[in-house]
Amino acid sequence: MGTDYKLIPYGISNFKQVRSENKYLVDKTMYFEKMEQAGNFLFLVRPRRFGKSLFLNMLEAYYDVNEKYGFEDLFSGLYVADHPTENRNKYQVMHLDFSLVGSDVERLQENFDFYLSMRCDSFARRYARFYPDGFVEEVRRLQHGEQKLNYINVAAHTAGCPLYLVVDEYDNFTNNVLNIKGHDAYHALTHGTGFYRDVFKLFKPMFDRIIMLGVSPITLDDLTSGYNIALNITMDPRFNQMLGFSEDDVRQMIRYYKDAGAIKEDVTEDSIIDDIKPWYDNYCFAEESFGKEPSMFNSDMVCYYMNNLIGLGSRPKELVDPNTMTDYGKLKRLIEIDTLEGERLNVVHDITEQGYVYGQIVSHFPAERMMEFGNFLSLLYYYGMLTIGGVEGELLKLTIPNNNVRLQYYHYLLDEYQSISRVNTTELSLYFSRAALHGDWHPLISFICKTYHDTTAIRQLIEGERNLQGFMNAYLTLTNYYLIAPEMEFSHGYCDFFLLPNYAVYPMVKHSYILELKYLKADATDADAKRQWSEAVEQITSYAADKKLQSMLHGTQLHPIVVQIKGYDAIRIEEVGGGK
Repeated sequence: MGTDYKLIPYGISNFKQVRSENKYLVDKTMYFEKMEQAGNFLFLVRPRRFGKSLFLNMLEAYYDVNEKYGFEDLFSGLYVADHPTENRNKYQVMHLDFSLVGSDVERLQENFDFYLSMRCDSFARRYARFYPDGFVEEVRRLQHGEQKLNYINVAAHTAGCPLYLVVDEYDNFTNNVLNIKGHDAYHALTHGTGFYRDVFKLFKPMFDRIIMLGVSPITLDDLTSGYNIALNITMDPRFNQMLGFSEDDVRQMIRYYKDAGAIKEDVTEDSIIDDIKPWYDNYCFAEESFGKEPSMFNSDMVCYYMNNLIGLGSRPKELVDPNTMTDYGKLKRLIEIDTLEGERLNVVHDITEQGYVYGQIVSHFPAERMMEFGNFLSLLYYYGMLTIGGVEGELLKLTIPNNNVRLQYYHYLLDEYQSISRVNTTELSLYFSRAALHGDWHPLISFICKTYHDTTAIRQLIEGERNLQGFMNAYLTLTNYYLIAPEMEFSHGYCDFFLLPNYAVYPMVKHSYILELKYLKADATDADAKRQWSEAVEQITSYAADKKLQSMLHGTQLHPIVVQIKGYDAIRIEEVGGGK
């Protein structure tokens, strides 16, 4: 059964398919002319699932000489239809996607050569009409990818055919080698006579234009002498909004589906924005753009949400696209390359517990130095685990972008805690249900406090109030009944935790919570504890009366709870005032 509106192209990276099937498309073609103005050889890094593959596929269709007569059909209604550049449909395009090479590091050179050979054969067939008879057969006769590239290079220059190279996931399999085999295997691949380095040497004289995208600048830095012509536009403010969606893009999408009647009347534009903004928004990729341009939404996440909302009539139960949880595995491997120790371990804990860190973004660095403090921070930024959230003199305030990324950090901490003291998560889920549905909160908080005790008693991993908060945060996120809001401002102060009812998914939740955590060193006196408790009661009473907080309860009963920890023992846990 058909619909009267365009469907969301969730998971589709084929531009011609998106257009032929009349799917919804956010126009990014205005960046083609900006890229031409920037230079002939460009390099851009963006986090995973930011629309890189679809953008490159669209760019290929725009510059491909074979698409010249289908230009109007493909680009009608888009910016470049009315503002074409002089290079439109001028090139023979070779499109390489190195994620298709495979991850078998034992047969990597063989697989890479096979993939490159296939792409060259495909290129020869696509553009055979521009070359003498026998061109396709000669390309196919050659056995290896490098031989085929060299032959195509000579033939194209002889025939006067300009070539455009599009490389997607340029660092995909090299990152796999680094993560799985370590630095030595990676070094052999990208240095000296490594086959990957040799191929990059062929790119320099062969192509008139090159655009290369990936998720980190490490491989490019290590290939520098083999490929030293690329302009890195990763942090260029002209391209800050080239990938991902601005809030205006998202609002236009919502209005389109509202006008088409695809979204229920009681679901408003603002309610959707309020729902997704804390989870998908807040990316900034250029220092000069911070505060001047809107932050960017993760486009894949927005499409995931809208696809559920339109197709199923309701927002997804899980706001985090399950497909992105594979990214958590990549984060974990990144953090644990070689050994996890020293400053790097502290950086991960600091970021998780306070939500930000100060530093500078390094534009390029070799793999052997990736775990130095500045380089490691930069790598987290390139992977989308940090973003630009402020400027402090010469330093950037690098923040966790949103709740989706924050969960990935919490999962890392949880794995670390669980490796020390295993927790029965089924039992924990039962306690969450009792707290959410019946207001029986004490078993939940006591269980988490006992887990904190058991973990720190086995290994002095956690010390101090901020680390306690990180621990609590990690365990409180193990429920879908609540949206956990740490450090939310109420009554001119910051509440440690607000367990905000996830009423859109679980309208049966009857109880909400604010938690104030207080930490005492092991040698604190009874007088210290009494004074601290009084301060906590005064604070949480003020938070509970805040009008902003009251407006967010959605009819649930509020429980203000103070937890006092001394060393790693919970010495007092009480509800204050029995809030309404």
